[in-house]
Amino acid sequence: MSDEPPILLWFRRDLRLTDHIALDRAVQTGRPIIPVFIHDEVVETYRAAPTWRLGLGVQHFAQRLASLGSRLILRRGTARLVLEQLVEETGADTVWWTRAYDPPSIERDEAVKSALTGQGLTAGSHPGHVLFEPWSVETKTGGYYKVYTPFWRAVKDRQVPEPLTAPSELRTPDEWPDSDDISAWGMGDAMDRGADVVRPYLTLGEEAAQARMSTFVRDRIDAYDDRRDFPGVDGTSGLSENLTYGEISVRSCWHAGLRAQADGKAGALDWLKELVWRDFAYHLVYHTPHLMTDNWRREWDAFPWNEDEELPEVKAWKQGRTGIRFVDAAMRELYVTGRMHNRSRMVVANYLTKNLMSHWKIGCAWFEDTLVDWDPASNSLGWQWASGAGPDAAPYFRIFNPVTQLEKFDKDRSYATRFLAELSDDPPDTALAFYEAIPKSWPMAPDDNYPEQPIVGPKEGRERALKAYNERDF
Repeated sequence: MSDEPPILLWFRRDLRLTDHIALDRAVQTGRPIIPVFIHDEVVETYRAAPTWRLGLGVQHFAQRLASLGSRLILRRGTARLVLEQLVEETGADTVWWTRAYDPPSIERDEAVKSALTGQGLTAGSHPGHVLFEPWSVETKTGGYYKVYTPFWRAVKDRQVPEPLTAPSELRTPDEWPDSDDISAWGMGDAMDRGADVVRPYLTLGEEAAQARMSTFVRDRIDAYDDRRDFPGVDGTSGLSENLTYGEISVRSCWHAGLRAQADGKAGALDWLKELVWRDFAYHLVYHTPHLMTDNWRREWDAFPWNEDEELPEVKAWKQGRTGIRFVDAAMRELYVTGRMHNRSRMVVANYLTKNLMSHWKIGCAWFEDTLVDWDPASNSLGWQWASGAGPDAAPYFRIFNPVTQLEKFDKDRSYATRFLAELSDDPPDTALAFYEAIPKSWPMAPDDNYPEQPIVGPKEGRERALKAYNERDF
């Protein structure tokens, strides 16, 4: 048996071998490595689609490790207790992981580090989830940035290390600890019949993520700025799914964008800005944790938003039957693909929080339940930004007209037709798939008549929202 104790490498939302800083450091030690994934107290809080997609990602990553002759040890329970048990079973004296920045993960990780170091073990985190550590970007007065544009200016010229290569092999321990069977965890149970509908739209694993990025940079990044707002065309990278679960590193994306920019591809700069927007979300979540749970601007606490999810208007919004075609197509896209185009996200969020005067928390929770690319920081920032209650928001009184938005960004109605079966005598499969994914309790069928009138029209909703804004003292 080896005299060198193994390293426990705790994987979470970093399911890759390429550009994995903690993994690279572990390999450099020359010691045995035991990769571990824990269905822990943070994972227990994830809702239907993210839990399912994470489980699929874990299974795929386990196969990737197996191809190197290694294994992914699966355990379920409180992270601290599971890791203490694994230390006892394996004789490991070191536990490493990739750093996280959302409040629940920070609380978990601090408890793990305190317990393990208190026992004389080496335990700690490594960077890898963002481009710039949140505490490393400060204003001239030493505070954190509250507005995106100066944040971008502060980091855009910083040097970002080149991505690390994947190891060709991992040293294995003399004996492996027992591992759970992931199928027993039921990570896809809450998806019910929707899983079969959404599954073809997923891109699993780092190999597929790298291929997806290469295709985007080769074929679409040049026109990214011109096409990214049109949900009916394939104009974006689609990498939010893979970034969410760490199947590709943001550093890899950053350097791909820089190379495209150096090659004169016009849309590269705007894509780089989107990567920094993701960093900005984690910057804010780290410095102002209440972004995930409460109004970032406290003056919105007294605003009279509806908070009743059973309100008929809210139910119609969730089910894609508001009578507003852009909104309904987007909400159905979500059920069919597990994703939603970014322009569509802004439109549906604006409609819920302004036209329907319902709290952003309702929409934030719905996306947390249904998005396969759900990200705790980006989701919270996006909803708060759209509602006007968050940081770096456009003027709170700016209200999108979803009808004119459709005319501008889906002029040929390719997007609306793709997901609204009622608009066609011969609906496409994408539109019909919605009815195969939704709960059977929803009273909807492909031969329904599309609503003749919206539940709240753009003019009516705008006037109601402006009246409420004028009556508040912001």
